[in-house]
Amino acid sequence: MRGQFARVRRHAVARRVLVVGAAGRFAGLVPQALRDSGVTVRGLVRDAGRSAVALANGVDEVAVGDLRAPETLAAALDGIDGVFYIGPAFAPDESQLGVNMVDAARRAGVRRFVFSSVIQPTDVTLANHASKIPVEQALFDSGLQFTVLQLANFYQNLLGAWAGVVAEGVFAEPYPVDVPVARIDYRDVAEVAAMALTTDRLAYGCFELAGEPGLTRTQIAAMMGDALGRPIAAGEIDFERWAARLPLRYSAAQWELLRKIHEHYASHGLRANSLVLQAILGRPPRSMQAFLRELAGSTARAA
Repeated sequence: MRGQFARVRRHAVARRVLVVGAAGRFAGLVPQALRDSGVTVRGLVRDAGRSAVALANGVDEVAVGDLRAPETLAAALDGIDGVFYIGPAFAPDESQLGVNMVDAARRAGVRRFVFSSVIQPTDVTLANHASKIPVEQALFDSGLQFTVLQLANFYQNLLGAWAGVVAEGVFAEPYPVDVPVARIDYRDVAEVAAMALTTDRLAYGCFELAGEPGLTRTQIAAMMGDALGRPIAAGEIDFERWAARLPLRYSAAQWELLRKIHEHYASHGLRANSLVLQAILGRPPRSMQAFLRELAGSTARAA
């Protein structure tokens, strides 16, 4: 049997990485993890006015480009060894934007590509899940050394509700309080992404990642109360009131996609498993309890 199988092609460690969305809430956590691994980081922003935010997030340099204008990506990719990519949330053309980025990376001679995807992308009842499938397929066909991270709901999504929790003593979301939802700290994602871009451990893998396999809002509210030192109630709120409190500038179509996610949670929840993340990290994932205690500590220091 010897000699019948082609040797798996490995690519050199990425030393210069482009982080797409480096000024964002989630991709903005990736630059520091890369720099801790000795990587030079270039951040891609669509608006030059966001350059200062990307720099504050730890990038070494900033490039301006538009995923809807692929010709603008060539300069951003010049001299780049690896790409970290997360698509714009709930964009109606999210699939095409991701394919544009993969194609641009391939044309530029990029070697490694890490895609921040979503847990259970084959659940086509959710448009924002199904929109990841064409991007993953483009990667499989690209010849790039890819790593796909299929992620649970992010702990950092709770930040928009935190001020209301502190002020009102209630943690409310638009689905029942006893529904379990899997979650992950995006800082763990950043650590895994840096590993994928600087080692071969995760080459050509698709990894479903969660830090907490399924917490109900009742459980999270109890953790919030423990972190703050006072009771926090778990509540349910209608979608419009909940959405009005969030600092998100979404279109009507984007809000509708988000509504459908919460309707899906109400019916099915979102279950996952934390074993893969723990195996990759070589340690337990960051817990929701630790995240909330950290958040409460920051709130106390700011008071």
